[in-house]
Amino acid sequence: MRTERALVGLGKALAVLAILFWSLFPILFIAMSSLKPGQDIFAVPPKWLFTPTFKHYAELWRSWGVFFEGLLNSLLITVGATLLAIVASACAGYVYSRNSGRWLGASLLGLIIVRLIPPIVVTLPLFPIVNWLGLSDTHLVLILLYATFFVSLGTVLMRTFMDQIPRELDEAASMDGASRLTILRKVIAPLAMPGVLAVAVFVIVFSWNEFLFAFIFTATKAKTAPLVISEMIGSIDGVDWGILFAAATVQLVPVLIFVVFMNRYLVAGLTAGSTKG
Repeated sequence: MRTERALVGLGKALAVLAILFWSLFPILFIAMSSLKPGQDIFAVPPKWLFTPTFKHYAELWRSWGVFFEGLLNSLLITVGATLLAIVASACAGYVYSRNSGRWLGASLLGLIIVRLIPPIVVTLPLFPIVNWLGLSDTHLVLILLYATFFVSLGTVLMRTFMDQIPRELDEAASMDGASRLTILRKVIAPLAMPGVLAVAVFVIVFSWNEFLFAFIFTATKAKTAPLVISEMIGSIDGVDWGILFAAATVQLVPVLIFVVFMNRYLVAGLTAGSTKG
């Protein structure tokens, strides 16, 4: 029995190590390559021991100032989309949590179905509408698209978290004269804060890394960091892999740190509704 348990434990450990290697190796490779001299990046055999250099980061700052403008655009759009998605999801989740009905249930199913539609299917028909409204190449169009894309999932998550909050709290606040909006803002939202943070994590990660919407609806003014990185790959002067890896590392680090610190809320969002009580 001890041998069998040891073999099972060893198998689990190897599986975890394999998953970690599969997930972390690309990140480690990009970060290390950004610090290698250009001739060592794709050396065969790979050079794991080298003298780090920040030459590529300095060249990124000198030659690709537009990349840092893209980072600022990504930050503004991500913050705006996250705030809008949280407000919309919290309001919708509260309605679905505190009310029931055939049509309400059907609409919730509709939200889930819409979330399953590939983004490209709804993106192309929106292009002429966005142009007609004069929203093309603006921060607002990406904020609206990113928030809309995640409102369905955010609503389902918020409803799951709010279902765990006793309705007696709503009734008590209502008897004290509080309106529905006041109850949501001062009673429900603070108690459902783990759900709010879970929605925020999903929206932030998606908005910070999204490429398709930014590629189709922006050109210069609202260009995001992933779009600038794609331009580095298609540069007419050829790809400078050191600068490219430096840009990828700079773009990756903020969201990676954020996800590590918010990991508990990400897990809460992924497992929402899996247990009762």
